[in-house]
Amino acid sequence: MNAAAEARQTELDRAIEAHKLSTGFADELFAVADLLTQQAALRNALADTTTADAQRRALAAAIFAKKVGKPAAAVVAEAAALRWGTGSRLAAAIDRQGLRVLFGTAQAAGTLDRVEEELFRFSRAVVADPELRAALDNRNAPLAVRQQLVSDLLGKKADPITVKLAQRALAFAKRALEPTLDAYLTLAAETRQRAVATVTVARALTEEQQKRLQQVLIGRLNRQVTLQVVVDPNVLGGARVKVGDEVIEGTVAGRLAAAEQQLTQ
Repeated sequence: MNAAAEARQTELDRAIEAHKLSTGFADELFAVADLLTQQAALRNALADTTTADAQRRALAAAIFAKKVGKPAAAVVAEAAALRWGTGSRLAAAIDRQGLRVLFGTAQAAGTLDRVEEELFRFSRAVVADPELRAALDNRNAPLAVRQQLVSDLLGKKADPITVKLAQRALAFAKRALEPTLDAYLTLAAETRQRAVATVTVARALTEEQQKRLQQVLIGRLNRQVTLQVVVDPNVLGGARVKVGDEVIEGTVAGRLAAAEQQLTQ
């Protein structure tokens, strides 16, 4: 993302901070994002950079004032006044605010840790089950059926916000469920200015080991870190840590692969 896009995103992020966060607020933003996705003429009109920013804001306000609550209408109007370049990017920006509202709601309720953990475990369960993965990623199946499958799987065991997020990932994603959920986890971490570190190990880490690793990563990254631990016997000892695009390879398998690569050069 370039600097101009980041500036737009940051400006829109501030728009939700003036309002009380709730799942209803998020649902209204999702409904607007879906409407824009379905109606090309509307999303293109609201993203048309040949029209003055103030005019696009006024148009959005006029259209949505009676369709959604004041907080959602204000956020949509602010989004329309920014220059996203395309209607699809505008819709995605509004969808992102819906996600941020959900994560902020969980944070305010003290359940964000639980939601993050449940989303991560659900993602790993989908990856581990090819049939389930295929069923959830099957765009030929009705969305309602796939969302009901998510509800059946998570049921009453998961936080309601976890269920809502998993279902939303199916509704708006333009790619497979797994990377979409990974992006959600990154956004959740950003909600409290944390990095997400996926740690792959041969055996489960003790609580003390997790604390030590977390402190090392905090020192290296200069920010708070949320650990997501994956147990994989194939790593042959050690740990592989992935933070964003950076991979810290400390496994026996990784070191052997690196040594082999050097020998063959």
